Amino acid sequence: MMITLSQEQCRVIGVMLEKETTTPEQYPLSLNGITTGCNQKSNREPVMSLTESDVQNIVDELVHMNQLMVDTKASTRVNKYFHRFCDTEFGNLKFTPQQRAIICVLLLRGPQTPGELRTRTNRLADFSDVSEVEATLAQLAELNGQCLIKKLAREPGKRESRYIHLLTEISDDYNIDTNFENVLTATDVDTPTETPETGTSATSHDQLNQRVTELEQQVALLTEKLTRLNTLNDTY
Repeated sequence: MMITLSQEQCRVIGVMLEKETTTPEQYPLSLNGITTGCNQKSNREPVMSLTESDVQNIVDELVHMNQLMVDTKASTRVNKYFHRFCDTEFGNLKFTPQQRAIICVLLLRGPQTPGELRTRTNRLADFSDVSEVEATLAQLAELNGQCLIKKLAREPGKRESRYIHLLTEISDDYNIDTNFENVLTATDVDTPTETPETGTSATSHDQLNQRVTELEQQVALLTEKLTRLNTLNDTY
């Protein structure tokens, strides 16, 4: 059964995943480290201003949900925490480095396009191109029977659709792409299919050809008249 997290809980989990990979020497994280990571001005959307008290409450909630745990082996007086969110013996979420990177960045920055995900995961995993990002998104759409991401309807004027994680409740502001089923092939290219408009298109094509023929005949007639007129002028 997939967990449902609040936006603040998503931020804490995202910070834990990010710092575990990018600064392993500082992981597990202290409460201060988690707070600093949550309130970063860069690589975060939206930017948050959580107090240590706020973060402590969120951490306590996640500990109660078995998503975080105090590191009892730490040799410091300050509690340090590690996550149990994924890739542990305690949960059923098992990610490849690429899948984990995408989930991490979606938790930290909200909906994003494949192109944005490729750029923003460069410190977490390697993607050779956008197609590899799309393939990973397809995997996350049906991972061991769980759908972890969805494709949003393409925004007007945008070339790419954005993707959103399903670990929190989706706001009504987001319009899910209902034509995107299970993201089995994560691509924005539409496959041509037969539609009722096919006959109309064929008719329009025939009409266009007929119109071109008529115009050619008119041009030929005008050319002939112009030739006669020039002949008369030469005579006079």
